[in-house]
Amino acid sequence: MAGCGVGEKPAATPASGGKVELSFLVFETPNLNAAFWDAAIARASAKVPGVTIKKLVTPNVDRTGYAKQLDASGHLPDILQSVNPAGFAEAGKLAAFTDDELTNFIAPKAGAVDGKIYQLPYNTQVIPVVYYNKDAFAKAGITETPKTYKDLLDVSAKLKAKNITPFVVGGGGADTWADMYPLTGTVATDVYAKTPDFLTQRKDGKVKFADADFTKAAQKVADLAKQGYIDPAGLSRSYADTEQAFRDGKGAMYPMGSWFATSADNNKPGFEIGAFPWPSDDGTPVTPTFTGGGTSVSASAPNVDLAKKWALAFDEDKENNDAFVKLDGSIPAIKGYTPPTDMGPVYQATVAIYQQGMKDNSIVNAFSQETGDGSLPPGLADKSALGVQDLITGKKSAGDFASYLDDQWAKATQ
Repeated sequence: MAGCGVGEKPAATPASGGKVELSFLVFETPNLNAAFWDAAIARASAKVPGVTIKKLVTPNVDRTGYAKQLDASGHLPDILQSVNPAGFAEAGKLAAFTDDELTNFIAPKAGAVDGKIYQLPYNTQVIPVVYYNKDAFAKAGITETPKTYKDLLDVSAKLKAKNITPFVVGGGGADTWADMYPLTGTVATDVYAKTPDFLTQRKDGKVKFADADFTKAAQKVADLAKQGYIDPAGLSRSYADTEQAFRDGKGAMYPMGSWFATSADNNKPGFEIGAFPWPSDDGTPVTPTFTGGGTSVSASAPNVDLAKKWALAFDEDKENNDAFVKLDGSIPAIKGYTPPTDMGPVYQATVAIYQQGMKDNSIVNAFSQETGDGSLPPGLADKSALGVQDLITGKKSAGDFASYLDDQWAKATQ
C-alpha cells in the first residue's frame, strides 16, 4: 500500500509552487507495476501544468471495493482509475464528462449512467478469450480449436483422458472475480446473444436470472466442474497464482480477459499459446466485450476542471496507450489510435477475435463487467463471483445459483 490508508485523508490541497495536488487511485498487477504507473502519471502531468499527483495504490486489484472503503470514511480520491462508477455516480460523487470532452473516444456513451459519462471509455477488452496450451492440445491429439460448445466438451474429454486438467480457473482470497469467466462466456452465448439488454430487462422486472436461458448458462459451468474439467481446488489460487498455474502447465485452457495476451507474449512460458473465443452451441460467433475502464473524477476534487483535464490527458496520451497495449493487452478505443507494430502473436490473435466480432456484428456485453445503466447493482458482481465458487464446488445447483442472484438483486435494490 502506498500513499494513504483508509483512515487517512488523501491530499487534496494546493501544493507548493501554486500547484493543486490531486490524489489518484491506481492498482498494481503483474502486468501494470509501480514503474508503469509512475511513468504514465509523469507523461500526463507534463501536459497539464498546475497539477501535482499523489499516487494511491489499492491493497489488491479490487479497486472498486477499496474506493468504497475510502469513500465510506470520507476520503474518496480525486481521480480514480478503472473503478466501477455504479453507485458513486448516482450518489453525485463523480463529475460527468461533457460531449466536447469525449470527442476523441470511439464509443463516447459506453457505460452511460442516465445518459451521462462518469468514466472515460478509453479501452475495449474481450472477456473472456480462451487461451490454450498448444502442446497440451497436441498431446491429447487435438488438431483444431473448438467451434461449437460440443466441440469444447469433446476437447475437454480428450484432455482429461490424458490426465491434463482442461481448465485453469482461480478466485482465491480477494480475487474472487477471477472465477467468473466461464460463466461470462456461457452468459454471452446463451443469454446475451438472444437478449443483449438482459440486465436492463432484469431491472425492469421483465426477466429473472431463474429464467431458462440464464439457468442453462449456469448449468454449463456446473457441468464443467462436475465432469472434472474445472478443478475446484484451483479456486484457492489468487489471480496471479492462477496465471502462473496455466504457465506451469497445470491446465490446458485459461479463460481470461484479453489483458493476458501481452503477458503471454512478453513472458513466454515453455509452450506456445493460442487463443479462441468461447464457443456457442451452434458455432454462431458471440464476442463478449467491455468498453470503459478509464479514469473518473470526484465531484469534490479541489479543482474539478483541472482534474478532468488531467484525466483526459492520461487516457488520451499515445505513449500511455502504447504502454497499456504492450503491458496489459489493451485495445484502446481512441479515435485514430494505432497500436505498436511489433506486438506478439497472442496479442494479434486476441485482437483478431475482437475484429472478427466487429465484422460479424457479434459484440455483446461481458456479464459482471458492465457499467452504467445496463449493469448489475453495486456489489452484485462480487456476490456473483462468490456464488460461482459454490456453483463450481457443487454447493449450489444452477437453479440455486440463479435464485441466489435474484435474491441478491432484490436486496441490492431495496
